[in-house]
Amino acid sequence: MSKGIVLLAAGGTGGHVFPAEALAYKLKERGYSVHLVTDSRAERYAGKFPADEIHVVPSATIASKNPVAVGRSLWTLWSGMRAAKTLIARLKPVVVVGFGGYPTVPPLLAATRLGVPAMIHEQNAVMGRANKALASRVQAIAGGFLPEGTGLFPDKTVTTGNPVRPAIIAAAKVPYSPSNAGEPFNLVVFGGSQGAQYFSKAMPTAISLLDEELRDRLRITQQVRHEDMETMSSCVAQLKMSAETAPFFNDMAERLAAAHLVICRSGASTVSEISVIGRPAVLVPYPHALDHDQAANAAALAATGGAKVIAQAELSPEKIAAILTQVMNDPEKLARMAAAAKQAGKPDAANLLADMVEAIAARRTIADFKGKRV
Repeated sequence: MSKGIVLLAAGGTGGHVFPAEALAYKLKERGYSVHLVTDSRAERYAGKFPADEIHVVPSATIASKNPVAVGRSLWTLWSGMRAAKTLIARLKPVVVVGFGGYPTVPPLLAATRLGVPAMIHEQNAVMGRANKALASRVQAIAGGFLPEGTGLFPDKTVTTGNPVRPAIIAAAKVPYSPSNAGEPFNLVVFGGSQGAQYFSKAMPTAISLLDEELRDRLRITQQVRHEDMETMSSCVAQLKMSAETAPFFNDMAERLAAAHLVICRSGASTVSEISVIGRPAVLVPYPHALDHDQAANAAALAATGGAKVIAQAELSPEKIAAILTQVMNDPEKLARMAAAAKQAGKPDAANLLADMVEAIAARRTIADFKGKRV
């Protein structure tokens, strides 16, 4: 018999959905029924999401300064909240958990107005706008990189780390195996739902600048936007690169486990997954990220020695080629970075977050939860 319904709310990008997915597995193991409320963008991620039902409610991002556009967005959010109130009244969840993104605003506002226990999880080192709008209304705040005892709501913030998917936990069991001279070198390059375009332009030129011996060793996995696939495929053929390119890889966890180096953006889920698996990385924060959250996430891993951080403005194809030349000839350095990254990882984040969710569902105070956790 189910312990009750937990309603998870997540924006429709991988960075929001993947941590929610990891928590959902843990809650299902503990006997809860899990429902997901999101927007239509999440459909491509929903295939592996262990939800009993997935609900879509109207939502909108308030990004424009045009008063008409803002008014339209506010009306959509209001409509979404009314739909969410109806949904919550029907489902009667024991707790509602938000994972950021504007699609979380209607269900979390509805939950707090209906007196249903609610909490949010912030993946980044800097709180996003949707979570900021909700933080004062919820009973608890879980943070991937948010430090406890600081910020606007120190008394109800707990640093849980970012939950990672079961596939990442499985990949973490694969030890890092350095690539020595003459051996294949697995390079994984990706940019998330935003920011992959830069790598599509920079990487082929960088690869062309490598010595032939190093270029022949490379085995590349690269995420490429749909609109860039044709150009990228042409570059791969022209350079005779050993490369697999696609807009999305369902087996990215396995590819990360096999990687000798990762070059990527520094979204919270990405940084957390790399550190749990323990792979050396060159992190390139997305320069247009709101609140510069990616730079803060990258700095957290770089401080442990597990990653090198380079701003996009400073990362030319020539610099990428120089970095590849250096690290491909120094497997010991990459092994040290891999070990440092793994030490920084929090593979038990999903369990800790599930403990926190159960505490809030039981209407325990966050002070009580913190006290029993020590």
